[in-house]
Amino acid sequence: MRKYCPSIGKIALASVFLWLSPRTTVIGQALPGEQQLQSDTLRVGLDSAENIFVRQNLSLLAQRYNVSAQDALVLQAKLWPNPNLSLSTIIYNGDAEKWFAFGFPYGEVAGNISQLIMLAGKRGKSIDIAKANTKLAQYQLYDLLRTLKYTLRTDFYNIYYLMQTASVYDQEIRALQQVVTAYNAQAGKGYIAESEVVQIKAQLYSLQSEYNDLINQINDTESELKLVMQVKNTVYVAPIVDTMAVKAMEPSKYGLGPLIDSAMANRTDLMVAKENTEINKLQYSYQKALAVPDLTLSLNYDQQGSFVHNFTSFGASIDLPFLNRNQGNIKSAKAMIGFAEATQKSTELTVQENVYRALQKAYANQKLYQNIDPAFAAEFEALSRAELENYEKRNIGLLQFQAFYDAYKQNVVQVNTILFNRVSSFEDLNFYTGTNLY
Repeated sequence: MRKYCPSIGKIALASVFLWLSPRTTVIGQALPGEQQLQSDTLRVGLDSAENIFVRQNLSLLAQRYNVSAQDALVLQAKLWPNPNLSLSTIIYNGDAEKWFAFGFPYGEVAGNISQLIMLAGKRGKSIDIAKANTKLAQYQLYDLLRTLKYTLRTDFYNIYYLMQTASVYDQEIRALQQVVTAYNAQAGKGYIAESEVVQIKAQLYSLQSEYNDLINQINDTESELKLVMQVKNTVYVAPIVDTMAVKAMEPSKYGLGPLIDSAMANRTDLMVAKENTEINKLQYSYQKALAVPDLTLSLNYDQQGSFVHNFTSFGASIDLPFLNRNQGNIKSAKAMIGFAEATQKSTELTVQENVYRALQKAYANQKLYQNIDPAFAAEFEALSRAELENYEKRNIGLLQFQAFYDAYKQNVVQVNTILFNRVSSFEDLNFYTGTNLY
């Protein structure tokens, strides 16, 4: 029978109290040189994170330039074709042996000025297409903003709840490390069975491996969040969550019908699909207009090359649409209308299904959240005191004591997963309706 060492019991109890004490650090002790990879911590709320994102994200900036470029094409489409001016004169008159002779009787000057007149409303149709492309670029900007904002908000909450979970791992690992250190100091003295020490070490190594995987998951999500916010890679973003606002979220606040109506009115990807349909209709109209040839008007002058001196004439020219009536482009444009309309209809059905499924998930996660016993934390605290007393009196073994806290760790992990899934489902509703309902 092994001996009981009071000092070991006190160290173990101190370790457990360390475990129970509130903590905010989740990354743990840094390795040499690791601090160079993460030098600053940015503690930020969701609104502030969104403001940083809107100001600094380079993808948004690039898309804004695209909008400006498309808007400039509207100006270009409004411009009329330039008139054409041509002049000609004689280089050398061999009979008179004169170079560049101008005027009667030795010279010759001829000139022509012409203007292209676009028929069948081509100019107006090209302006409409340019305006529609500008609107499309704006919708694409808004859709990019919606998508990146969803990524930011989801990563923000994911990091927060992963940090809460990591905190539990961090506490348990620190407690076990102190216990292992105390047992190693008493090695060979007969106070602790060797098998018990081995099991505790195995549990410690397992926790450290799980903790490392969790930290890698946090850092991967951090990396994505920093790219969206466009902050330095040496900055660690520590989310500050308004837990009371999150707690007040309720899926029954909005019915399915209003949510679908909101999505149909505000989903920017649906607006993109509708605008593509409109652009293809405009393109079809424009291609039919191109089948009508344009008219060229001209004013001509010839000093001596005609049957009278100083011949002045007015002319008009137009292509004869016998061979090329733009048949292929017209047929292609008409087919593209069908393609765009089918794509739009598919997008509309996808939007409706997205909203339905998001609301369904929100109700399921809300129900799971409501099943969490709010008195659990207080009950666990009372139970933990009883476990501490039993362990101090050696009524229970350390492994049994550790099993109790391991069950607590698993419960905390599950609770944080439930909390994140719940808030994530509300973010899905925001994303799929194209609004900030929550």
